Amino acid sequence: MPTAMDQGIDEKSRTFYRRALSIMNEQKLPYLVGGAYAFARYTGIERHTKDFDIFVKREDYPRISRTLQDAGYQTDLTFPHWLGKAYHGEDFIDLIFSAGNGVARVDNIWFEKSTEGTVLDLPVRLIPAEEMIWSKGLIMERERYDGADVAHVIHARGDQMDWRRLLDRFGHLWRPLFAHIILFGFIYPSHRSKVPRWVVQELTGRLQQETAAPEGSERVCFGPIISRQQYLTDIGLWGYEDARLQPRGNMTSAEIAHWTAAIDKDK
Repeated sequence: MPTAMDQGIDEKSRTFYRRALSIMNEQKLPYLVGGAYAFARYTGIERHTKDFDIFVKREDYPRISRTLQDAGYQTDLTFPHWLGKAYHGEDFIDLIFSAGNGVARVDNIWFEKSTEGTVLDLPVRLIPAEEMIWSKGLIMERERYDGADVAHVIHARGDQMDWRRLLDRFGHLWRPLFAHIILFGFIYPSHRSKVPRWVVQELTGRLQQETAAPEGSERVCFGPIISRQQYLTDIGLWGYEDARLQPRGNMTSAEIAHWTAAIDKDK
């Protein structure tokens, strides 16, 4: 039985998505479905976007790309540090193996903790709720802010999530997660217990320790991790180090330049 979201897809797009998924299933290729389908499964909020998000490990991308090429689809490694695409006319599938900021890389844990699901009447595995928050929680662009998605996932799954894993995922980037948790308590004052008390206490303790410690002397800006555009002045004119840059971050200077150059194209 097609869902309301399935029915919102035109038949041409539906056929492309179903065939691509069927081929990957037949070839036993490792992938997970994310995006609107995983979000709907966890929150009950259905919405159709033109993007169809498939999550894969970076080392599996070449094999998946070749398989889809052999099936007659054009593929393109659009951004080698995080994203490839498979095209059929105007429709496309995003093949995601990281986030644009170099964080939230897909690894074995995504697959181990994934959830069974059905998409377009086909059996699939969906990305875990924790990893969804990890990837969405660090997106705070002027034109795209996923804070409401994070809040809705916590509202739906907060009392079932592996919060220790989520904290470990964010690691030294825990402040954005804490910001989302603070906002969650503001958005849903009657559901604050969805976030375990120990999580709030631990993050509050970290904040108190940092506040009591002397400020660091390194001129580094972590802004580009949450927005590739809004902190260009800081790193381009004011002399701050870009926190995405290796070895502090996961990106090379060439990857950052390629990702930055695409800003105008995406407008």
